[in-house]
Amino acid sequence: MISLEQVQLLESRVAKAIEYLQRKDAENASLLQEKSSLQSKLDANQKRLDELEMLVMRFKDDQSKIEDGIMAALDRLSQFEAAFESGLSHGSGQSSSQQKEGVKKNAPKKEKLSEVDLNSEEFFEINEAEDNSGELDIF
Repeated sequence: MISLEQVQLLESRVAKAIEYLQRKDAENASLLQEKSSLQSKLDANQKRLDELEMLVMRFKDDQSKIEDGIMAALDRLSQFEAAFESGLSHGSGQSSSQQKEGVKKNAPKKEKLSEVDLNSEEFFEINEAEDNSGELDIF
């Protein structure tokens, strides 16, 4: 037969089991809430990562365009230097006006040059216009 002590022992074990289940349910709810919070942070971080990847791709495209522009400018500068040197070498027997004509045909109308080491000042003049302070005009 079942004694009173066995029933009380069973009752205390059931109470402990119920308390344990309640704690685990609370932990489970807390973990689910934390999971939801972490998932939303993950989604936000993934969205930010996608935005940054797009910015990097745009930056790379822009960098490529800048490099192409620099290469084109260097090529034009090389062409200008070659035309200038050609004008100087062909112009040794010509008058200075004929030298100017030879360089005008091969060089662009106007170029903005940041640094040019040229010994002949007759090809450049300072533009005194108000809107162009200190620009060099060719011819």
